[in-house]
Amino acid sequence: MPVIVIREGDSFEASIKKFKKQCEKAGILSEVRKREAFEKPSVKRKKKAIAARKRLAKKSRGYRER
Repeated sequence: MPVIVIREGDSFEASIKKFKKQCEKAGILSEVRKREAFEKPSVKRKKKAIAARKRLAKKSRGYRER
């Protein structure tokens, strides 16, 4: 659970920005999006395999494209 300490003199915008950064660091929004809808185990496996293939392809390309 992200907690921020609001000091005297901190603006509302700065406090919100700190809170959003803490939430992003904790991975709360990604967790919420992941749990929004049920995903069958077979679909999860398929997505995981596709992501692994993409990572491998990206890794094999290396820095030669620059």
